[in-house]
Amino acid sequence: MDELLSEKEQLKQIRAWWREYGWYLAAGVALGAAILFGMRQLDTYNQVQAESAAAVYQELRLAITDDADADALGLVAQLREDYPSSPYTDQAGMLIVIMHLQNQSARLAIEALRYTLESTPDEHLAMIARTRLARLMVSAGRHDEAMEVLEGVEAGSFAPRFSEIRGDIYYARGDSDSARTAYNQALNSEQSDLVDRGLIQMKLDDLVASVAAVVEEEVLSEDAGG
Repeated sequence: MDELLSEKEQLKQIRAWWREYGWYLAAGVALGAAILFGMRQLDTYNQVQAESAAAVYQELRLAITDDADADALGLVAQLREDYPSSPYTDQAGMLIVIMHLQNQSARLAIEALRYTLESTPDEHLAMIARTRLARLMVSAGRHDEAMEVLEGVEAGSFAPRFSEIRGDIYYARGDSDSARTAYNQALNSEQSDLVDRGLIQMKLDDLVASVAAVVEEEVLSEDAGG
């Protein structure tokens, strides 16, 4: 009898608990189902967006291959407007640089790289864009701007590339000592295997040869004057 009463009391307590707290449990289950459904919908949406962006990107590649510049520019604009956060949009920004360079338009190539640098959430891609932007600026004679692109940035594994570009800037400015220091920093960096060591050594050798030629010319000039 006592055991029966105990079971009845337990059942009564369960019913009382359910009346008071059951809706919390029901709401939690409903919320969990809604979140799961929302996540599945989001995954589906993201998949569709990724596939659509990929299709536009493939059209862009074909347009550039076919020298359809106007179509290519339109497709890049479409990616930037409709899929601004897609990695395909970032890659399109890098791809369009090639088209501009093929058209001998360093200015437009620089603008495209700057856009990608300022808009991409991909830190590694941003560093690639930064180094290419600086190199293009150097080749265009925009040395001060190129140096600004490299300043105030934690270079990390890109440190030797930054040093090499700084060396190119100093060389272009006629600052042989600073150029030599920068090239040596690139060669002696822990990540020096990430750059073309042979090319940097050639730059150093050319630098030494050019300095020697200048010194020889100065000596001959002094002798002639004497």
